[in-house]
Amino acid sequence: MLRRLKRLRDFELSLQISNDQFIRPPREEQRNWLVNRAIGEFVEDLTELDKLAKRFVSGETNNADFLVDRTQSILSDQDIMEDWQLPLMRAMADVVTEKAGDILEIGFGRGVSADYIQQGEVVSHTIVECNDSIVESFHEWRTNYPDSTIRLLHGKWQDLTDQFAMYDGIFFHTYVLDETEQIDYIGQSVTFSEHFFSVAALYLRKGGVFTYISSEIDSLSRGHQRALLKHFESISLQKISLTLPNKVKDSWWADSMMLVKAVKGG
Repeated sequence: MLRRLKRLRDFELSLQISNDQFIRPPREEQRNWLVNRAIGEFVEDLTELDKLAKRFVSGETNNADFLVDRTQSILSDQDIMEDWQLPLMRAMADVVTEKAGDILEIGFGRGVSADYIQQGEVVSHTIVECNDSIVESFHEWRTNYPDSTIRLLHGKWQDLTDQFAMYDGIFFHTYVLDETEQIDYIGQSVTFSEHFFSVAALYLRKGGVFTYISSEIDSLSRGHQRALLKHFESISLQKISLTLPNKVKDSWWADSMMLVKAVKGG
């Protein structure tokens, strides 16, 4: 049995490994190195989270929203996406349109990101949206770009993958539709978008770019990196500063978020 105890001024960390074959490289010093590294990283992460927590706004998140199916809910602009996300949408659109080319956007929402993508002078723009009322807004928005090649796929993306083509960029920005997604895609995942990683990789051309809402404040966790690198050859990060209202209703409270650019290998 292996035990480790780390005492600091603000907290105490205790680790007990009961399975002697758990983390078992050939030599004991190798095992100690791996375990001590993991403890050191956890201590550092807790210390940084303490600093970040002091910058959080209180927010007004209502988890009861996830107890009903929101697929066809009538949503206001702020219900769909609050204005604090605008700098993030701009930065994500800039990343996904680096090559121009053919772009797939999952989630139309207010059409903000779609506008930014169109400003990238892309060759084609395919948009997936399941909410009927938002689709009505899409058709109004579409009239602003009469000469652009824009295609709508109406429905949940999970039901439409057989209509996907190959793309140079994929932009993923959707929200939790019901309690099951809240449990499966947030409670049991490193990030909400993780369930889409394999799909994005499948429909990207070599060198294609994938971006999404990362829900990471100032770095990317090891679990998040590992999940991405199962499907993509490389990732790069950019910290986007955000200005949040104290009573933000979204499930985000920090004044920054990491922008992820994942690149398809081949």
